[in-house]
This record gives sequence, C-alpha cells and structure tokens, in this order.
Amino acid sequence: MAMAATPVYASSIATTTATTTKPLSRSLPRSNLPAPNPYSLRTPSSLSLRAAQTTRRPVVFASASTAFEVDQAPASAAASKFLPFRVGHGFDLHRLEPGYPLIIGGINIPHDKGCEAHSDGDVLLHCVVDAILGALGLPDIGQIFPDSDPKWRGADSSVFIREAVRLMHEAGYEIGNLDATLILQRPKLSPHKETMRANLAKLLGADPSVVNLKAKTHEKVDSLGENRSIAAHTVVLLMRK
Repeated sequence: MAMAATPVYASSIATTTATTTKPLSRSLPRSNLPAPNPYSLRTPSSLSLRAAQTTRRPVVFASASTAFEVDQAPASAAASKFLPFRVGHGFDLHRLEPGYPLIIGGINIPHDKGCEAHSDGDVLLHCVVDAILGALGLPDIGQIFPDSDPKWRGADSSVFIREAVRLMHEAGYEIGNLDATLILQRPKLSPHKETMRANLAKLLGADPSVVNLKAKTHEKVDSLGENRSIAAHTVVLLMRK
C-alpha cells in the first residue's frame, strides 16, 4: 500500500511546483516580520496597524499665571516617545531703538538702545524658547505667546522659557546641551557673557557646563552691523530622561 501511494504524492508535488506562479496570499508568521525601527516615526508598511487618527484637537499650555490653547495635531506629542533625542533650532531678531532697555538672557545690559518688542524683547530667551519648542515639534513662540495678546505686553521672557521647560519635561526630555550665538555690533558682551550664561542655565534647570554662549559682530554690514538690530541663533539637543 505504501509503494502505491508514493507516485501519487510525487505527482502532486510536481503539479504544484509547475502550476504555482503567484506568491502565497496568507500572512507571514509574526516571527518573520521585520522588527520595528525605534528611530523611525513611521510604522513599517508590513505591519497591518490601523492608521492614526488625524483629527486635530487643542493642546492646553499653562504657566503659573496663564492658561491657553493651541490647535495642534496629536502626532507631535506621540512622536517623541520613539526618539532617544531631539534637535531644535531657534532664531530671533529685534530692532534696536532708543528709550528701551537692552535685556539679553534675563540680564539688563547698559546701552543707549534696547529691543523694541511686545514683551521685554529678550532676543536670547526668545531664541532658546523657539529651539526647545522646535525640538518638541510644537508651535513657535509667536503662536503660543502672540504679540496681538495684550497680556504679554512688557512680559518678562523668563515666563516664556519656564513654560518651554515645563513642556520639555512633560514630554519626557531634558537638556542635553545648548549652543547659542548672539549677533550685534554694540555693545561688547564679553563682560556680561558669563552672567548671561549662568542665568540661562538656571532658567533651564541645566548644568552650566552644557550651556554655551557666543557673541559676534556683523562687521558693520546691514542692520546688525549698523547697530540697528540684534539677532540670535540657538541649537538645542534634548535627551530622553
């Protein structure tokens, strides 16, 4: 009986091999699926997961004295859990005018001009806030603290940076390191740099060794070089706690 069954079995194999031209439609075993990449914000295409909802919802921001909402897609908040670190860049520029105080990094710098702005015009703190918000994938400082809102008129910029730091910790991150560059023709900031750096580190709740501050002139070129404006750039690295 066994000998009689053998040709039928062999014939079945041959027929299957010759006629099967399409890949099997059944799903692969789960163990054969590629492992998800923890550094990717996109779900691997081989996994049949339901797409994330795209409905936008308000995200509530709050500080010690204020509460406000920003219409923000939930994807930004969810994305951070996939990344061990995030990088953000900030930029700010203010016009210099007589009759205003020149406040940089929370320090009042003696000068005959200051930043014309809705708040206190602290170009360094505004720049740092934007870098942190950018790293978190959140709206920029102008959306969260709009200059059209009278409650921010003359506001101390430390309020803005404390809120950015709160959002950073809430998302599960801390400062890895921060590098900032101030660009202005006058006054010379060398005598004030260490004080500004120490104050910035304090506001961030970071060790001063991970906060770097540089200052450059603009070689008397354009509004920066003609002492009509001041600008700042900041790059920040956020690390998962």
